[in-house]
Amino acid sequence: METAPLKITELVLRDAHQSLLATRMRTEDMLPIAEKLDQVGFFSLEMWGGATFDTCIRFLNEDPWERARALKKKMPNTPFQMLLRGQNAVGYRHYADDIVERFVKQSVEVGINIFRIFDALNDFRNIETAVNTVKKCGETVEGCISYTVSPVHNIELYLKMAKQLEEMGSDIICIKDMAGLLTPDVTKILVSEIKKSSKLPIHLHTHATTGLVGMNMQCAIEAGVDMVDTAISSLSMGTSHYATECIVAGLKGTPRDTGLDLNLLEEINDYFTEVKKNYAEFESDFKGVDINILKSQIPGGMISNMENQLREQNALDKLDEVLKEVPRVRKDMGYPPLVTPTSQIVGSQATLNILTGERYKVITKETRQCLLGNYGKLPAPIDEELMSKVSADGKVTDCRPADLLEPEWETVCKELGDKHTSEEDRLTYALFPKVALKFFETRGKPQPKPVATAPAQSGASAPAPAVATAPGGSAVYSVRVNGKDYTVEVSTGGAMSSSPAIAAAPAPVSAPAPSAGSGSPLVAPLPGSIFSMKCKEGDAVNEGDTVLVMESMKMESEVNAHQSGTIQTVLVKEGDNVQTGDELVIIG
Repeated sequence: METAPLKITELVLRDAHQSLLATRMRTEDMLPIAEKLDQVGFFSLEMWGGATFDTCIRFLNEDPWERARALKKKMPNTPFQMLLRGQNAVGYRHYADDIVERFVKQSVEVGINIFRIFDALNDFRNIETAVNTVKKCGETVEGCISYTVSPVHNIELYLKMAKQLEEMGSDIICIKDMAGLLTPDVTKILVSEIKKSSKLPIHLHTHATTGLVGMNMQCAIEAGVDMVDTAISSLSMGTSHYATECIVAGLKGTPRDTGLDLNLLEEINDYFTEVKKNYAEFESDFKGVDINILKSQIPGGMISNMENQLREQNALDKLDEVLKEVPRVRKDMGYPPLVTPTSQIVGSQATLNILTGERYKVITKETRQCLLGNYGKLPAPIDEELMSKVSADGKVTDCRPADLLEPEWETVCKELGDKHTSEEDRLTYALFPKVALKFFETRGKPQPKPVATAPAQSGASAPAPAVATAPGGSAVYSVRVNGKDYTVEVSTGGAMSSSPAIAAAPAPVSAPAPSAGSGSPLVAPLPGSIFSMKCKEGDAVNEGDTVLVMESMKMESEVNAHQSGTIQTVLVKEGDNVQTGDELVIIG
C-alpha cells in the first residue's frame, strides 16, 4: 500500500481556465498571485501548452514566450509543466522534426521543466522526436496514454502502452482521461496494473464532467497513484477538474497527506474567485454533470456547445441525430480516441453526415487524411465501404507521418527575412503563420479587453459564444445544405487540447443566382477571413477545384469551385473578412 504523500499538479493557469473560460485568462491576472502559488509546494504547475499559445497571439495580443518568462521570475521554486501534442507541438498539424526540436529547446529556455507529451491516436511514433529532444535537454518527460473506451481498447493494451512509454525514455507515465470516461473500478485496476508492471511514477489527469471524478480520484489514490491533477476550487468541476482543496482536506492526517496548506490555498482561491468575474462572458454554460458522456463518449462540454450553436441556427431538431452519429463515425474510422485533433475530425464528419442527409456524401479533408494514415495508425480496422470512398487502391501511409515532411526551418527564416529574426518569433510564425504576422503588427500596442465573439480552443470544453480549442477546445463547423446555413460547435476533449483540426468546408450545394454578367458567384460557406487565394482572374477551373482557403476561428477551410469555367471576377483578397453567403469569385 502506497504511503508516500500524494503530489499535486495545479492546473489553474492552463487547463482549468481553458476548460471553463475559453483560455482567455491574461498574464496580468496571473502575475499578482504567482508568488503565493510558488509557496504552496505543488509537484508542478501547468501553465503552458494546449490552446494557451494560440490564444495569446490570436486574441490577447500577448507573447506566450514572455508569459512563461514573467511567471518563472515570480515562481522560481515550482516546476513548470506544459502539454505538448507530440509532432503537432502546440499546433494542429504535424510539423517537421526541425520545428519540433527547436520548439522544445526554446520552451526549456523559457522555463518549462516537465513536458506532458501525447498523441491523439496513441501512435507513439508521433512523440519520438519530442521525447528525445526533452531528454537531450535534461528535462522531464511525462509520456501519455490517451485513455478512451472501445471494443479494441482494454487494460492489456494500456499496459503495453505504458511499457512502450517506459522504453522510450519517459520519466513519468500519465493516464490522460481527456473526456472524463474513467469509472472507479477501471481507475483502480488501471493504476494498480501499471504499478505492477512499471517502476515509473503514475500521474492521473481526468475531468469532472461525468461527476465520477471524486470516486475516481479516491480509487487512484488507494491504488498508489503518485500524482494527480487538480484545479483551485473557483475554477474546478463542470468540464474542469476536481478541486485542489478537496484532495488536500480529504487526505489530511492520512498516510498520503499532501502536506499542502489549506489556508494558503484558500487565499489563492479567493483571488481567482474575483479574477473569474473578469471573464464572465466566456464562461461555459455547462456547470453540472453529464453522465451520458460515458455512453456517447463525447468529450467535455461538446454536447452543450453543440446544442447552443444548433439552437442559434434553428437546427436544434438535429441535435439528437448528431450526438448518435458521433459514436458511429468513430467506429467507422477505427475508434480513434476523441482528443485534439481527432475529436474535431469525427465531430465535423458526424455533423456533415446528418445535415447533408446522407452518410459520407461529403468527406472532409481531415477525415480523408486521417483514414489514409497521415495522422498515424488508427486503433482498429476502418469500415470498408467508407475506405473505398476515400482510397481507390486502399493504400495508407504506414511510416511515421513526419518522415514524409521536408525540414521547414530554412523556409521559415527566408519568409520572415530580416523583420523577425529571434528564435521565438520564428517559431511562433512556423506554428501559426498568418496569425503570427498579425500579432507582430499589434504586439506592444494597447488592446481592448477580449469580447465574447470568438471562442478559443479548449482542452476539455471551450465555450463558444460565436463562431471556432483547442488540445486542446471547441471548433465551429459551418455547412450549407440546400441553400440553408448550419453552424455546429464541437468541443475537444481533454487537456488538450487541445486545440482544432483544420476543417475542409464543402462547396455550396447550390449557388445563388448570378450577380454579374453570365457568371455564377461562388459564395462563402462559413464566416471567417480569406487565408489565401488559389486563383486569379482569367484562370480556368474545374468543378471541385480549390479556388481559395478561408480561416474561421483557427480552421483553414478549402472553398471549391461549384462549377467549371473561367474566373471572371475576384471579389475578395487575402485578409478580408466575409460572412456566410458573401460572394467570393464569379465563375463563368
